[in-house]
Amino acid sequence: MSAIYLDYAATTPLDPRVLKTMLPVFQDLFGNPSSVHRYGQQAETVLEQARRSLAGNLGADPEEIIFTSCGTESDNLALRGSAFAARENRGADHILIPPLEHHAVLHTAQQLAKFFGFNLEFLPVDRYGRTTADDVKQKIQPQTAVVSVMYANNEIGTLNPVAEIAEVCQQVGIPFHTDAVQAAAHLPINTAELLVDMLSLGAHKFYGPKGVGALYIRSGTPLIPVQTGGSQEFGLRAATENLPLIIGMTEAFNYQQVEYPNREGHSIRLREKLIEQILQSIPEVTLTGHREERLPNHASFAFRDTDSNLLVSLLDARGIACSSGSACKTGNPEPSRILEELGFSSRWTSGSLRITIGKDTTDEEIDQLISLLPETVAEARELS
Repeated sequence: MSAIYLDYAATTPLDPRVLKTMLPVFQDLFGNPSSVHRYGQQAETVLEQARRSLAGNLGADPEEIIFTSCGTESDNLALRGSAFAARENRGADHILIPPLEHHAVLHTAQQLAKFFGFNLEFLPVDRYGRTTADDVKQKIQPQTAVVSVMYANNEIGTLNPVAEIAEVCQQVGIPFHTDAVQAAAHLPINTAELLVDMLSLGAHKFYGPKGVGALYIRSGTPLIPVQTGGSQEFGLRAATENLPLIIGMTEAFNYQQVEYPNREGHSIRLREKLIEQILQSIPEVTLTGHREERLPNHASFAFRDTDSNLLVSLLDARGIACSSGSACKTGNPEPSRILEELGFSSRWTSGSLRITIGKDTTDEEIDQLISLLPETVAEARELS
């Protein structure tokens, strides 16, 4: 039996078409885009073409796109940069985020509170992990420096009403950021329609290369750079741009936006098959996250009295790669903090399983997982 990969929320394989576009750039466009000679100017021309391409696909202007090293860096720049700017410009020191944010946002906000004196307040979430515009309206205040709510939860797949939340923030002039690293791999992303002030992307979630990301920053949004040095990226992110990876990211995102309708239909069909069969065939299991308002490729479950890391290891031994939740917690024996926040008891919080589908996942692969999962869960429960 060949190995089956079902952990696309953690990372995706590089699209061969993207690799083909990147390879000549490694060899032929080695110049520094900041150099004034012909090699530098050639590199700068290609860099700005990539910026225009990404901006066009995001419904943005080129000068609103900052290239970074990953989605995590984009989140850090958005949160730190806007928080510091808000405190400098208007004395604001209040940060609003839900407790279910990715660690790139959560840990950044916690560090801003612990070491820099910001007041961190958590927004409420419902039993599906959603934060509403009304929740934000009730908590936002003149002293709020920045609000950040992720578009899609990486562990349970739930979608947040980002445009509605952004409208609330826009009405009172408070910067709003969304971590769209998961969502951008599966949904159409248009910054004008989403109304966001800042939006983070990471290329390796949509079949681009690792080590590159982007941050959309709406024109006029105050931001203080957190990585200083040169004047690259409009003075907001000092470092020589990694041109081959940037080209790869923009190419991959273009494919995602063009091919989105076909990818979505394929993913939803397989996702629904997974959810229905697993809930029917395994006792003491529950779907986590929202049933409908979730990523099209994402199915996540909690199994009662089951060690999730053991379950993942047993599946791996059977040739199937899934995840116990966030890729950032792989190997961590602690219960899922997401499920704890959602009110699950200790008998459930250690039994999370995330199954995420890719654009090339087949029916046969899903059938194989469905056939093996009941016995694998039973074994994990016996050994737990």
